[in-house]
Amino acid sequence: MQVVLGPVFKLIEAVLELFVPLVMANMIDVGVRERNTDALWRGGILLVVLAVAGVAAAITCQYFAAVAGGHFGRRLRSRLYAHVMKLSGKEVAEIGTGSLITRLTNDAVQVQHGLNMTIRLGTRAPYLVIGGLVMAFVVNWRLGLVFLVATPLIGVVLLLIMRRTLPGYASIQAQQDELARQGGENLAGARVIRAFSRQKSEEADFDAAAGQLTRQLVRVGRLSAALSPVTGAIVSAAIVAIVWLGGVFSFGGSSSPGEIIALVSYMNQILLAMVVAAQLIVLLTRALASGQRLNAFLAVQPAVVDGPGAAPQPGASAVAFRDVSFAYYSGAAPALSGLSFTVPAGSTVGVIGGTGSGKSTLATLLLRQQDVTAGTVLVGGVPVKDYTLAQLRGQMAVVPQRAALFTGTVGYNLRLGAPGATDTDLWKALHTAQAYDFVERLPDGLDTLIAEGGKNLSGGQKQRLSIARALVRRPAILILDDAASALDYATDAALRRALAADVDADGHKRTTLIISQRVASIRHADSILVLDDGCLAGQGTHDELLQTNPVYREICVSQGVGVATS
Repeated sequence: MQVVLGPVFKLIEAVLELFVPLVMANMIDVGVRERNTDALWRGGILLVVLAVAGVAAAITCQYFAAVAGGHFGRRLRSRLYAHVMKLSGKEVAEIGTGSLITRLTNDAVQVQHGLNMTIRLGTRAPYLVIGGLVMAFVVNWRLGLVFLVATPLIGVVLLLIMRRTLPGYASIQAQQDELARQGGENLAGARVIRAFSRQKSEEADFDAAAGQLTRQLVRVGRLSAALSPVTGAIVSAAIVAIVWLGGVFSFGGSSSPGEIIALVSYMNQILLAMVVAAQLIVLLTRALASGQRLNAFLAVQPAVVDGPGAAPQPGASAVAFRDVSFAYYSGAAPALSGLSFTVPAGSTVGVIGGTGSGKSTLATLLLRQQDVTAGTVLVGGVPVKDYTLAQLRGQMAVVPQRAALFTGTVGYNLRLGAPGATDTDLWKALHTAQAYDFVERLPDGLDTLIAEGGKNLSGGQKQRLSIARALVRRPAILILDDAASALDYATDAALRRALAADVDADGHKRTTLIISQRVASIRHADSILVLDDGCLAGQGTHDELLQTNPVYREICVSQGVGVATS
């Protein structure tokens, strides 16, 4: 509605503005030349009325433009954010976090601003240009021929400069992505940079990227800056032609002083419209470049999509991998190869292996954050591809390697997976996660504010809150992906004992996968999976593997757990 009403009121404003030179011409030819005071008074009052009505129409148009731009921006950002949430880890990695942030912020703002200014100014220029041409021929068709020469020339200049600047602005947006990436990485790794005294090097790299962006901005800015003086020169030449030809025609009685002044006014209106159009072209060029980037992003289809939503079979928390292989991208070495194992419902299984052995990849496939390259992953006897994503992940809770907390209170973070959880549920989960004591000592308990990324908490505190957040959900399947790496051995042992006694939402013993590099964290599991270079190197209890599996035995010895230890 606002997109339609805005241009309508801008048309009203332009029509009122186009009548002003006619009124002025009448005041000069009738009021001044014939000394008709009444004509001057009538003309003056009419000009005031036209001005007031024009201002009212302009304000109304700007209101509708602001409303339309605001609503469009909100819907655009919501759609972009929803699309980001649908993408799998593969697409996010290919696009890049910095590029995603730039598109959600800078590109969305450029497109929103482009729509706003198009409604406010984009419609005004065509109205005045076309209206000025028509009124010029109404006033004096001979002098109106000058407009037919000048206006197409201005249009050609606008087209040429737009074609030159559009690729430049697309390049600018890409360079802003790179600048955002570098800035984000440097801010996240500031402590590491300072520890290795790399401040000067990183500053130089950032300065080089900023310099490249600046040079591109200057180059495109120079092209855009040429628009106003070139169009101004064409219009000025047209005004000279109108005045000169008007003087010649006036001797033959083919024109009057009022007509010449009216035509000059129309040419000036066209000039002002073109100046605004020149500025608008620059803005729209950037908005168009941003729009193309957003369209390209929205065209990216997620590799992981909902299945038909099958019902799980009895033993819904049972997990099985059937000859599963997976590579992160085409042509890459497989992260997992021919992996087959079964986790009975209600059991606790440990997963251990060296760095890069595929432990975290196993959790990624189980959650279906990415799809297997070959083989089948089953939950409750049903392939994970047959579940809807909400249905599949609704049965699970995961505690990732890097504890991810969000700005807000402790209670807000704990309720992320279970918005309806009571304070009693939260304290129970905190007790199981060995976080009860430190949360109780916080100034405001559950209402204590957590800084961005949990920067006001230690690594162990963040991990325990992450574990508590997963437990609040009371999942049937709990995945702990190296979730106790920041905990001391005593706290780790207490956590494992508490988890063994905890149950899911139906009161059943939950299935737990403990992914860890610590033997102490998984040695008491019902079964242990040993991964080596993406393959299953062994499966059994701690004692069995110590006796029969050289890979597991080597890990134990490296951590001070001797062969005789059980």
